[in-house]
Amino acid sequence: MQERYAARYARSLMNTFGPPRLTLVRGEGAHVWDADGTEYVDLLGGIAVNALGHAHPALVRAVTTQLQTLGHVSNFFATEPQIGLAEKLLALLDAGPGKVFFTNSGTEANEAAFKLTRRTGRTHVVAAEGGFHGRTMGALALTSKAAYREPFEPLPGDVTFVPYGDEQALADAVTDQTAAVLLEPLQGEAGVEVPPAGYLASARRIADEHGALLWLDEVQTGMGRTGAWFAHHLDSLGAGVRPDVVTVAKGLAGGFPIGACLAVGAAGDLLQPGNHGTTFGGNPVACSAALAVIGTIEAEGLLERARVVGQQLREGLAADPRVTDVRGEGLLIGLDLAGERAAEVFAAALEAGFIVNNPTPTRIRLAPPLVLTEEDAAAFLDAWPTILTQGGVS
Repeated sequence: MQERYAARYARSLMNTFGPPRLTLVRGEGAHVWDADGTEYVDLLGGIAVNALGHAHPALVRAVTTQLQTLGHVSNFFATEPQIGLAEKLLALLDAGPGKVFFTNSGTEANEAAFKLTRRTGRTHVVAAEGGFHGRTMGALALTSKAAYREPFEPLPGDVTFVPYGDEQALADAVTDQTAAVLLEPLQGEAGVEVPPAGYLASARRIADEHGALLWLDEVQTGMGRTGAWFAHHLDSLGAGVRPDVVTVAKGLAGGFPIGACLAVGAAGDLLQPGNHGTTFGGNPVACSAALAVIGTIEAEGLLERARVVGQQLREGLAADPRVTDVRGEGLLIGLDLAGERAAEVFAAALEAGFIVNNPTPTRIRLAPPLVLTEEDAAAFLDAWPTILTQGGVS
């Protein structure tokens, strides 16, 4: 069956991702099954998307009920799920009064935020090397990786990239013409890079000195992924830092497409009628899905589970000397291997029944569902030494 699906895929889909490794047909919790019936523990979660895993009853119930009630309205009208989700997100952000613009994805949330920064009357943005903010032209202009950018240049300009975590480089780059400083509290795409303590606080101070906005991209790190609703709430990263703009998506609706641009205080009034729009953003089904995800995280204590199981995984992975570094918070984990064998380790893990990610030749990334059990984590750690051996790590 796998070969049959692969052939159909190759004939009908654009080759933007290369050949798929598997065709998955079913999921339950943190487990998925492929077209041949093989079971895997999903330690990637759709790249930090499937917060509740697969087929969670609360998410299924919310989407089904809303579709039976009201599936879509245009942006000429409001719906209760849309309003309720905006209120809930602002309450979770806990940064004071603000406004929300809903989108369909993380890159679109960043597009909205990028346009919002232009409404300050300034055009200059300072972003970090190694950051990833999306593949649309505006979001791509804010993403430093040359392989992503160069085939599509010229991109929207006036963007300066600085080394991530370097306070002095940030201070040198920001001027009185800077509209915004854009940072991820943790860099996910780069293999989970953690900034030095106090870096976000320094970014807030530098932005304030020049009248610039502080924009935090929490598309991957937000919505409980790190054991807090937002990564910048963690004491180790930025507790007490008040951003002007926060973008979220991925885990927000547990697999249902949605994104959001949250703007605090005066920043929430920068976009006015006619400045931006969307057809599907704020769709009542997507908003109901997001409310169900948030409610389930609260009801099932999944922030605490992310902290506990994340610590279990980090300690277990670091115990093997062939792993040279383990980083991250909660269930967003990156590790470095002793050698450029990440692709081989990915393949060995898949053969052993575990789905992981190899973002660079030396790095493995884990972003499993927040419902991952301690038993599943222990099973992966038991298999880990053999996976490293089969992957050729010495």
